Amino acid sequence: MRAIVLGLCTAMVLVVRVADAQMPSPAAKQPDGATLFKQQCAVCHTLTQSEPMRQGPPLVKVVGRPAGKSEGFKYSEPLSKADFAWDETKLDAWLSNPQAVIPGVTMVYRQAKPETRAAIIAFLKEQN
Repeated sequence: MRAIVLGLCTAMVLVVRVADAQMPSPAAKQPDGATLFKQQCAVCHTLTQSEPMRQGPPLVKVVGRPAGKSEGFKYSEPLSKADFAWDETKLDAWLSNPQAVIPGVTMVYRQAKPETRAAIIAFLKEQN
């Protein structure tokens, strides 16, 4: 009798472990755009014209703004000569690889994850 009970207990443990192994883990929650901006962008950029300038220009109202044009910020020569306005497509390309958009710019940040770029861009659009 003892062997049967022990066998049943072992079988139950195995069933539970197999069930646990088959259950998917909950997906990690992606940080929101504001958090990502704070973590990855705010060291160089502000969101207001009133804060002291940092390494990069303020990004308030960047969506729709002509590239290389923000009052009070001295842009690199290649960026100051840019002839486009920032939209979602340009921002996505820029965050992916600034040098590919405008060779010779000084921004070195690159974000390989499309979902992270999308969250940051959505946050920047909210700042308009």
